[in-house]
Amino acid sequence: MAQAPRFIHLRSHSEYSLLEGALRLKKLPDLCKAADMPALALTDTNNMFAALEFSVAMSDAGVQPIIGCQVDLAYVELQPGEKPRAPAPVVLLAQSEGGYENLMKLNSCLYIDKGGELPQVTLAELETLSGGLICLSGGANGPVGHLLQAGQRTAAEELVKRLHSAFGDRLYIELQRHPGESGLPEAERLTERGFVEMAYDMALPLVATNDVYFPKSTMYEAHDALICISEGAYVDQQQDRRRLTDQHYFKSQTEMLTLFADLPEAIDNTVEIARRCAFMAYRRAPILPKFADDEIEELKRQAHEGLKNRLKVIPHATSVDEYEKRLDFELGIIEGMGFPGYFLIVADFIKWAKDQNIPVGPGRGSGAGS
Repeated sequence: MAQAPRFIHLRSHSEYSLLEGALRLKKLPDLCKAADMPALALTDTNNMFAALEFSVAMSDAGVQPIIGCQVDLAYVELQPGEKPRAPAPVVLLAQSEGGYENLMKLNSCLYIDKGGELPQVTLAELETLSGGLICLSGGANGPVGHLLQAGQRTAAEELVKRLHSAFGDRLYIELQRHPGESGLPEAERLTERGFVEMAYDMALPLVATNDVYFPKSTMYEAHDALICISEGAYVDQQQDRRRLTDQHYFKSQTEMLTLFADLPEAIDNTVEIARRCAFMAYRRAPILPKFADDEIEELKRQAHEGLKNRLKVIPHATSVDEYEKRLDFELGIIEGMGFPGYFLIVADFIKWAKDQNIPVGPGRGSGAGS
């Protein structure tokens, strides 16, 4: 009988964390099985591009997928004249289908009506769409951690209270330890005591995560080069740039248990959170709007009208009858495959783009581009 898991990774970045994550999606089930982890949360940065592919790959392999996202939060509501602060990440995990829908809405909020700012959600948006979601506070480099690093303990506590009001017993204070030769990174060293004290004072649960970007520690240098490509920086430059550590890899349960031996409840809560999450994205047939009452006839009408207009302006390589026979043959293929509605919809997009002087098509030579 398999031994019950002691630790589950709840913060991981796949290749869909573009120019940032180096976990190959197809390799995740094997990583979990090798570590005897029956579940894994995928929390790509500010996107859910992998949600369906991740859900299918993991469930097909008998591993529980937990759909999440690392979301940048605008955690300070600025006063007039106050200097803007960069957003900082929290981790959101979908407990249910309702939570998954809220997570998708928050992903839209990241990018819509932001006036050219970096992707971010506001506290108000997070509070409105908190249902069905578990929130991890973001660790040392999250919004609470930033306030602690700045010596703003009171502001950090107020932010935690506001998050607690929104998420209730679904809020966890997140701890991370990525020790190097000289001990913990400065951000983690400066914030851990504050996190633990706030959690105990406010009766909030702790949770331990490892911020996973690559499968093995030996991949650190290659991943560091990837970060440089993303930042337009050089590996050997002296100026400040984003740097991770060789500890940001897919650690084993034993490694994590050893790392947090003094706070076993933070480890245990990873398994509790995995048990609280019970939703995965599922396959469904394409959901397309109905373009016309008779899409086959509408496609034929538009196609023949388009051919007639084209033949007015191009030299003829053969007779008009031959052109029309070939068009009818192609239309028969499209009809037989059940694609008339799809072609009409894509054609509508392309026509609109051309009317707005937006370059579009023929692209890779697809039928839609044609």
